Amino acid sequence: MKQFNVPITYRSPLIAAIKNKRKQQDKMKKDFSPTLLDFGSVQIYLSRHFGFCYGVENAIDIAFRTIDENPGKKIFLLSEMIHNPQVNTDLQQRGVQFLQDTRGKQIIPFETLTKDDVVIIPAFGTTLAIEEKLEAIGIPTAKYNTTCPFVEKVWNRSEQIATKNYCVIVHGKPTHEETRATFSHAASNTPTMVVNDMQETIALSKYITGEKPAVEFYNEFAGRFSKGFDVEKDLQRIGVVNQTTMLASDTQAISNFLKQVIMDKYALTEATIEARFADTRDTLCYATNDNQTAVYGLLQTPADIAIVVGGYNSSNTSHLVELCEEKLPTYFINAEEKIISSKEIVHYNFHTKQENSTLDFLPANGLVKILLTSGASCPDAMVEGVINKLVSFFTSQKNMQPIMEQFV
Repeated sequence: MKQFNVPITYRSPLIAAIKNKRKQQDKMKKDFSPTLLDFGSVQIYLSRHFGFCYGVENAIDIAFRTIDENPGKKIFLLSEMIHNPQVNTDLQQRGVQFLQDTRGKQIIPFETLTKDDVVIIPAFGTTLAIEEKLEAIGIPTAKYNTTCPFVEKVWNRSEQIATKNYCVIVHGKPTHEETRATFSHAASNTPTMVVNDMQETIALSKYITGEKPAVEFYNEFAGRFSKGFDVEKDLQRIGVVNQTTMLASDTQAISNFLKQVIMDKYALTEATIEARFADTRDTLCYATNDNQTAVYGLLQTPADIAIVVGGYNSSNTSHLVELCEEKLPTYFINAEEKIISSKEIVHYNFHTKQENSTLDFLPANGLVKILLTSGASCPDAMVEGVINKLVSFFTSQKNMQPIMEQFV
């Protein structure tokens, strides 16, 4: 796999050694059991897969190289490079300015840009309308485009099934940058709409079956469908693609549900379903899949708490939190500094969108067992920082050196 030039400050010698050893031992990636870091009075179980994925490393590599290659020029990002506050802050400190926030609200008007300015497309990609605006100014959109290859794979698959007259249903968060971009690209080729979850999918199915009058669709899904969408005609042939950072199991469940709805309505079998339902399973992102499957493996280990590290607006990270919350107390943090002391942790509730403070989050007595993972946009150095912070609270802990030697 291609090697990327990522700032050394994002790297971790410990995490790199662990990942390299696990990769050597499990080249086919079939072992999803966690890695035990035994510090004596505290044991930390590290998820098999976590941290920077291919798309994130590619984006960071291009972004920092763009800064180095364009001294003296104004450099802009369409929005956050990735959903990690440290990386975005580092870019801003190097002079990069954001044109929009993560929801698409304009911060710097496009009208103020000139053809001599540099605009970086973030890892999530962008809409065709924004690409056209930039090109009209004279700013090339391909030169500094960091769109994740796996996001582009979803776009390509959408285009392929569009040629066969399928409507595209995007499973994603409607306001997320990637979903907006995927919707734009799909809608340029075929009728397209967005569903956020299974509840909305069930509501949609009632228009497919005719249980609800078509006219109600346009109010219920306002802002979620492409121009000229004909609910009675366009939902007769469908294919499901996803925002790559959604829970893979949720996307598969939505796809399976709609497939069954179509089979029942048109009396189709597995042999004939392709006439009205496209097979799009190959659009699930490998990193999202690996990280989520690794968390399922991580949760097989009995533990006191779980800690998930990543940006609070990171979709893939919030889904890891969601999985952990089902099994044990889980704390979602975006930096080691959120662990105030052995008695207090400040963490994010992604359901209420608020930070909370919890006291006595660590057991007071006995052996403490902690599950640890991070999102795909979280630097490994942050994970090592969290490990060091946690271990520092235990007076009988083992030294880090023998732990390191296990993996080198």
